[in-house]
Amino acid sequence: MANDKWSQDVTEHSDALDLEAGVFTWNDPDAIAKSLKKSAEASDRNKGSDYQSAMSMLTFYINRAGKDLDEEQRQVLEDAKQSLRRQFGRE
Repeated sequence: MANDKWSQDVTEHSDALDLEAGVFTWNDPDAIAKSLKKSAEASDRNKGSDYQSAMSMLTFYINRAGKDLDEEQRQVLEDAKQSLRRQFGRE
């Protein structure tokens, strides 16, 4: 694996969550949050709570995508954080 692709590898092959294909490219923040919640709840490899695992994966992706993430998709993902908080009752 090349150094510049390590974050993609983590996202695609993480031990923490089995993600739906392309989840971070979706345009619906609620659907992204629902998918992450479902993945976290289905995983038996979480080190923290389901909420922590889902939020960590989302934050990891936003941070690692960095300057390559366009502003519109960055906003969708930031909105997904809010939706994830609501879905886990952590508003």
